Amino acid sequence: MLISEQKPFEEIMQYLDGEKNVFIVGCKGCAEGCETGGEREVMEMRQKLEEAGRTVTGVSVIDFVCNDQLTKMTLRAHESKIVASDSLLVLCCGAGIQATASVVDKVIHPGCNTISLGGRHGEWREGEFCLECGQCVLEFTGGICPIARCPKTLVNGPCGGYRDGMCEVNPDRDCAWVQIFQRLEKLGQKEKLKNMPLLKDYSRSYHARYTALTPTG
Repeated sequence: MLISEQKPFEEIMQYLDGEKNVFIVGCKGCAEGCETGGEREVMEMRQKLEEAGRTVTGVSVIDFVCNDQLTKMTLRAHESKIVASDSLLVLCCGAGIQATASVVDKVIHPGCNTISLGGRHGEWREGEFCLECGQCVLEFTGGICPIARCPKTLVNGPCGGYRDGMCEVNPDRDCAWVQIFQRLEKLGQKEKLKNMPLLKDYSRSYHARYTALTPTG
């Protein structure tokens, strides 16, 4: 199980700045258990957004959003509503947010942060796509996590070692930052990189870079 918390509503509204129509995705799995993205929370978010002047084109609460094929199949039934939307707001863990981004050619807004379990990972098959950092930056990276997908966990762009779009550490793997740039370019969202947080607070996560510097006794 992954533990998530909803981002502050003010932050979500900043994400939606300049947009009118939004489609909400929730999760019946971990997010429902955490009371951050189940059916009740999705409907509450719908009401808050409508009161704030946004049009919610539709909602979908999927059994497990982290299952990209299930998410793709489920959202296909809402295709016309999604096409009419400026973006999708996804209320679940980072793995589910990225799964949604991988199957929908729309702007994806993360509605939650995924909280560290103190070094224990939840048992879900896309675990390598979320390191439970507690400060989700998927809003600025096109729904592709640079922390989980870059071996160097770089948050300020690619390193100088990548070649022909491939990772320096693993040459058989696409550079995460090249993927991020390509997706943002496709969505017309390259300007978002200018708003990427300059500092990453790793103290909110169980992360080697942080724990290695933490006194143990």
